[in-house]
Amino acid sequence: MALDGQEFVTFGRAVAKLCLDRRCSMELLCATEQAHTISSQLGIVARVKAVTAESKSSSELLVSNAQNLLQAVLHILKAAEAACIKGLRQPPPDSEEAAAAACCLQWRRNLFLHRARAASSSDRDELGLRRTRARAEPSLVAMVHERAPRTRDTSEHPKAVKGCTMMGGHL
Repeated sequence: MALDGQEFVTFGRAVAKLCLDRRCSMELLCATEQAHTISSQLGIVARVKAVTAESKSSSELLVSNAQNLLQAVLHILKAAEAACIKGLRQPPPDSEEAAAAACCLQWRRNLFLHRARAASSSDRDELGLRRTRARAEPSLVAMVHERAPRTRDTSEHPKAVKGCTMMGGHL
């Protein structure tokens, strides 16, 4: 899990490097630094727990760090969404930034298509206002969640589909 956290840190840094908006870039870099710290801490706690006797407090600390890492990764993805909406620079071809940009552009395209479909919906109420459906807008979090494996072999990461890969990971 700590290694997966590092992949999201790499993704966040790549998007921050391409972001046109300075504030979004800084927010994304702050989120990646927080996730990097928590991911490193989780790795250390996991290694210590592996060589020491089983204790309830060490298990609780491990679970707490994992939950904190999950929250930090969600923060990275939300900040990356904001950066994608503000706009990204053209990345160099065949780079980590290009893979991150491809994933972000795919998400942004899906978001705009979703919004266009919603705007053209003829489903209106008695006042002429457009009715909203229960279907949520696309998000990077949902894209990652859809691609996450249900069972996991720690020796190998599954490959994602359609350009949303980062360093052999599953983003």
